[in-house]
This record gives sequence, C-alpha cells and structure tokens, in this order.
Amino acid sequence: MPQERESEFRPVNQILGSQPSLGPIPADQIIPWTVIALSVYMVMNGFLGGLFPDDFQKWLWTGLMTVWGMATWWILTGGKSWRFLSKLIGVPTWTRGFARYQSWLEIKHEGKSRQKKQRLRQK
Repeated sequence: MPQERESEFRPVNQILGSQPSLGPIPADQIIPWTVIALSVYMVMNGFLGGLFPDDFQKWLWTGLMTVWGMATWWILTGGKSWRFLSKLIGVPTWTRGFARYQSWLEIKHEGKSRQKKQRLRQK
C-alpha cells in the first residue's frame, strides 16, 4: 500500500518559490524605475526643457534617457547580475621577476643617516 501512494501524481503550484512580477517587470524593480522615470522627467522637462525646439524632441529624449536609466539599473541590480558584471573585472597580468626585499625600517634608517652626513658636511 505505501508503494501506491508514492507513485500517485501530486500537482504542485508552479508559482511557489518564483519571484513576484508584473508581467515581464520584476516587482523589486518597480519603485527604482518609478524614481528613475520621475527624475528624468524632472530634469529633461523642467531644467533642460528650454533647450529643445519642439515637444517631440523633448519627449523623445525623455523616453530614451528613461529607458537607458531603467536598463542600467536592471543590469546592475537585477537577478543574476553577476553574469554581466563579472565580465568587467580585469584579468591580472602575470610576469616573472624578482625584487630584492628591503625593510621599511632600513629605508628610514638610511634616510636619517644620510641627513646626518649632509649636516656634517655642511658644517
């Protein structure tokens, strides 16, 4: 009898364990994207509004800057952002060489003794 129970099909809710979202937009991005959109709107239409000859250009640049800001935020903070950010880490350059070890105490002592010798020479 226990073997029959193990083979029974049990439906599982597929939403459990997934990240909440509004369509394709992750829920944790909604507030930052709203702040980005409002700040771009304020800058482009408030402060820089006089630079554009017509409303179409003003809204075009507002839309482009908003999309750019949202995409940048999503790349930097979105899920699995390490896939993109790990490509920006520089690879170290390995070289072979040998440097003579010199203690910091010896360097300070040499500097003081040189100063004393110069003072004695000047006198």
